[in-house]
Amino acid sequence: MKIIGIDLSGPANHKDTVLTVFKQNQSDLILELMIENASDHEMISAIYEASLKDEVVIGIDAPLSYQDGGGDRPQDKSIRQFIKSYGLSGSSIMPPTLTKMVYLTLRGVSLTRRVQSMQSENSIRIVEVHPGAAIGTRIESKSIQHALFYKKEIESRKVILEWLRTKEFMNLPDQLVETSHAIDACAAALAAWHWIDDTKQPTWCWRETSLEHPYEFCC
Repeated sequence: MKIIGIDLSGPANHKDTVLTVFKQNQSDLILELMIENASDHEMISAIYEASLKDEVVIGIDAPLSYQDGGGDRPQDKSIRQFIKSYGLSGSSIMPPTLTKMVYLTLRGVSLTRRVQSMQSENSIRIVEVHPGAAIGTRIESKSIQHALFYKKEIESRKVILEWLRTKEFMNLPDQLVETSHAIDACAAALAAWHWIDDTKQPTWCWRETSLEHPYEFCC
């Protein structure tokens, strides 16, 4: 199985978009590919190539639906309360139609539509994820400050990288710490892996889906 983690940014901001492709090898995830500054075309091509060889599970860090009328979706309210119980910031969960979020939501919806229309021999499954929550709800309590500051501080990203290596992530290069987006793409894969693997489980999961909200959401 291929596990893909995507830290998505708005459609005009490729430089903050990172895609990672991992190969599941028994109890490990082995990094096979990382694309930084990823365009839609590059992401679609990488997903298609992976799907030719194996089943694919994709964790996308972006809203993949929006609430009719605006504001929070039910899943946004739920995960916000959940992560606050771990000492994480609830402000990282923003309504998909908020001005600063709406273009990210647009790209997330567009990307998933293109993936769904893809013709492939193997199945492709998609889940919405929150990488910061995937880290902060799993890391040791003594290191929780690094889950709060890794987006701004390289020393915290170094701690997160070493922590990921203890979570059966193999072949992670040291340069992952250069930006938080690469770390988030790996954490998106972590959440997707724990969502799909029967021997694991997400720390939080919204499993209710509908035509309006077609994807599960987990961390």
